[in-house]
Amino acid sequence: MISQLLMSNRPWRVCVAACLALAAGLVAGGARAQTEPTPAATAPAATAPAQAARGVDQDVQVLKKQLVDLNRDLFKLEEELLYPASTQVAVFLSVDVGTFFALDSVTLKVDDKEVAHYLYTDREVQALHRGGVQKLYVGNLKAGPHEIVAFFSGKGPHDRDYRRGATLRFDKQVGAKYVELRISDQMASLEPEFMVREWE
Repeated sequence: MISQLLMSNRPWRVCVAACLALAAGLVAGGARAQTEPTPAATAPAATAPAQAARGVDQDVQVLKKQLVDLNRDLFKLEEELLYPASTQVAVFLSVDVGTFFALDSVTLKVDDKEVAHYLYTDREVQALHRGGVQKLYVGNLKAGPHEIVAFFSGKGPHDRDYRRGATLRFDKQVGAKYVELRISDQMASLEPEFMVREWE
């Protein structure tokens, strides 16, 4: 079934999710139909529809969980198909302390082509300060020399506008390549420091 969906040109993740959502809706509709009282219903039998409704509600919850699990599996499969390990390159962003720089946005270029631009909310910046790591970009690169350039924009010391760049040149080999963009504080100069480095 999954192979047939992958071979089609339609957005197969949406199709599968829609099918499961439709199934959940039909089950929920059946629950409402079962809970509607009939003229012939007696008082002792009134608890039967309630029990049936609880059973159907449990079925709906199971379907929802299966939908979430299926969506996660499809996302992993999609990433494996689009970005095989032999050509994959992934770029992550992290912040260490961040006292001297308040991040607003990051622009990423690979081989002089812009591949990512991200604007950060206050909540996202706080998450980075607490040790979070953001997957900024995932793509494919053939083996050989490449260049990654990152531009960081935000507020620097004394609340002035700050824009800096950092560059990494590397040779892509067969296998996945992981790159980290790191923002840290340089205590000696009381300035932010921006690095692009390879993860081993």
